[in-house]
Amino acid sequence: MMTLPNILTLFRILLTPVFIICLFEDFNGAQTWALIIFILASITDAYDGYYARKNDMVTDTGRFLDPLADKILVSSAFISFSIMGLIDFWMVGLIIFRDLFVTSLRIIMTSNGFTMMTSTIAKSKTTLQIIMIIFTLIFLSISGYDFPLFHSMIKYIVEFELIYYLTMLVSIFTIYTGLAYVIDNRKAIKEIMN
Repeated sequence: MMTLPNILTLFRILLTPVFIICLFEDFNGAQTWALIIFILASITDAYDGYYARKNDMVTDTGRFLDPLADKILVSSAFISFSIMGLIDFWMVGLIIFRDLFVTSLRIIMTSNGFTMMTSTIAKSKTTLQIIMIIFTLIFLSISGYDFPLFHSMIKYIVEFELIYYLTMLVSIFTIYTGLAYVIDNRKAIKEIMN
């Protein structure tokens, strides 16, 4: 069904390649445009689910597409950062592995008649990832401008390797939320295994 929330979700998916193109382009302000596009996409993520629940427009298509759109957008950003040398590939691997694991677990549970319980702490995972991506995009954006204030900020971020270590913490937390899914749904998992 092409409801407004589903249209917003599809729009978020379509924004992802535009975001990546801007991120790797070298025209003036390209990274700033990447930041703006990512924030816009993140806003649609927050709004489509809220609008769907408020107006009773939650659909099976939306339940499938919304988390998929999130994973495409977030994974694309982290993969891009690793290509740019800002973070290590093992961090991206952990994030993608967790998402594939949870998605597979959800499919298995649904096909066996169970509904996956979503952990409260797991919901904060996406928020932390988005904050980390926006922080990195701000760093990339201000690196393109010649302002004294930006110079000191950039020096501080580079000197203490903030992007690397903060992303490492986000990656570890992401894996932890994957384990939280297993713990919260352990009864259903045991029944399926038996």
